[in-house]
Amino acid sequence: MDFADLKQRLARIETTHLADTNKAIRSCDAGIRPLSLGRKLIGRARTVSCHEDFMAVIVALAESEPGEVLVVDTRGSRKAVAGELFSIEAARRGLAGLVVDGPVRDTITIRTLDFPVYARGSNPVAGTVGQLGATQVPVTIGGVVVHPGDILFGDDDGLLVSTLAELEALLPAAEAIEARERAAIARMQAGESLLGMINYEEHRDALAAGRPSALKFLI
Repeated sequence: MDFADLKQRLARIETTHLADTNKAIRSCDAGIRPLSLGRKLIGRARTVSCHEDFMAVIVALAESEPGEVLVVDTRGSRKAVAGELFSIEAARRGLAGLVVDGPVRDTITIRTLDFPVYARGSNPVAGTVGQLGATQVPVTIGGVVVHPGDILFGDDDGLLVSTLAELEALLPAAEAIEARERAAIARMQAGESLLGMINYEEHRDALAAGRPSALKFLI
C-alpha cells in the first residue's frame, strides 16, 4: 500500500477505530491536545528535539517536505517554541500538521487556520534562537517514542503513532469496526437497544463464573 492510499483510508475512519484493533498502539497521553476541533492529522513525522529554544524548529521547517508533520519534543520547555508564523508557513509548505510536546503561542490565530496543531499548552513567552538542537532523531511525544518517518494519525480524541507496516496490518480490522459501529448507530437511532447488538449477557455471566470472555458485536 502506498502512502496516498493509506491516507485516503485513514481519512474515512477515526482514531478510536484504529485503537480498538490494538490497545498497545502508541497513543500520546491526554495532555497533547488539538488546538482546533474537527481537523484530522495524517502525515509522516519530521522530528525535532529542543529545549527553551526554537532554532531547531526553524531548521526542520526549512528542510520539511509536503505531507510531513513537524513533531517537536521540547524536553519539558516552559517557553513557546512555535506560533502563528510557523503554523502559517507550515501550511503554506503543504505540511500535514504540527505537534509540540510543550507550549505554543498565538493560539487565537492558529485556531482560525485550516491546519491541525497539537500542543501540551500555551505560553506567550517565546524561547530563544541560539541553539541548533537536533532534527530527524527519535523523540518522545506524549510519552511515546516517535521516529523520523513514523505516521501520525490524529483527530479530536487524540494522537496515534505507528509505522506503515503496522497500519497496513491494522486497517482492515479498523475499517470493519467502523462499519459495525455505523450500522449499530443507525439501528439505535431507529429505536433498537445497544444491548441486543452485543453479547452482553453471555459476557457478563462468563465473567461472573470466572471464565475467559470477550465483549463483541453480534452484528
